[in-house]
Amino acid sequence: MPTQSKPVQQQQLTPFGAALAGALGGCFSTAVVYPLDVAKTRIQALPGAKDNGMLSVLLKVYAKEGVAGLYRGFGATMLNTFSQQYAYFFFYSFVRSSYIKRLASKLPAGSKAPTLSTAAELLLGAVAGALAQIFTIPVSVIATRQQVGRPAKLRSDIPTEAVVDSQTDDSFLGVAREIIDEEGVTGLWLGLKPGLVLTVNPAITYGVFERVKGIVLLAKGGSAKLSPYMSFLIGAISKTLATIVTYPYIMAKVRIQARSADAEDAVERHTTLPKPHTPHHADHSHHVGALDILSRVLKKEGFVGWYRGMQAQITKAVISQALLFMSKEQFEHWALGIMILIARIQARSRSS
Repeated sequence: MPTQSKPVQQQQLTPFGAALAGALGGCFSTAVVYPLDVAKTRIQALPGAKDNGMLSVLLKVYAKEGVAGLYRGFGATMLNTFSQQYAYFFFYSFVRSSYIKRLASKLPAGSKAPTLSTAAELLLGAVAGALAQIFTIPVSVIATRQQVGRPAKLRSDIPTEAVVDSQTDDSFLGVAREIIDEEGVTGLWLGLKPGLVLTVNPAITYGVFERVKGIVLLAKGGSAKLSPYMSFLIGAISKTLATIVTYPYIMAKVRIQARSADAEDAVERHTTLPKPHTPHHADHSHHVGALDILSRVLKKEGFVGWYRGMQAQITKAVISQALLFMSKEQFEHWALGIMILIARIQARSRSS
């Protein structure tokens, strides 16, 4: 039996196949931990709330909104996850395979495929992440606003009417129209700059994972694959490290994309509070940026404020990423099978 499976294992997926496998695995892992995703987004977007621990937030959401509240924005988040993971894995697989082929072409015939350095893995991951962010961030902005929902009270100095009103529509298209009304079309790309900075997150994650995986497999005598447990462990360690390094910008990105961003900025600048569904920057002011948010948090809460809510972020991210790493190989097998099936169907149609 092992001899029959080797040819399949040696086949490599095309960038399309790798992207499909990664996207399906990403959707699976995100769906499993989705209530945690809602909790961590609300903690990051509404930092002033008391008792903002992950469990406390989950219980409050369930008590006020029921099970539906725990899955608020699920459709948009799944669309965002699929598109982002697909784009990332497609660009990552394409750029990585092209780079390795370029290196291999300079080696003597029959030489072993070159091993990429950690720096090269990080750079390739960052390039792939940047390309994915540019194409997928509009869905991310909509998903973030849907997850945060309509908080009963933001701050004592910010009335709810400054953020939502009777016309507010929480549907996917409704949120999109709201963003365009208030921020213009470019509002759909809110958080792009910190998003580009955060491309180092998956770059660190996958770079560390590939390096540790190579070391572990080498220690096992060149074994072809990791066990599910080892994939889970290495994935968790990799994602934890990446999250700790990048968390301040993760928090800042969520606050930039939240509905309350302009109202909070107006209070800080002592200007007139904006109104929902009307242009927020008619006076040529700019939407608050990541550095502005980080500076204000540092002044009010100190360095610890940059990492408020990190426990929820790490818990969600580690479980999701570990599940992704565990399931990705299985989805790769399925993607390969799908591609073979499609190729056979196309061959039969051409022959007929």
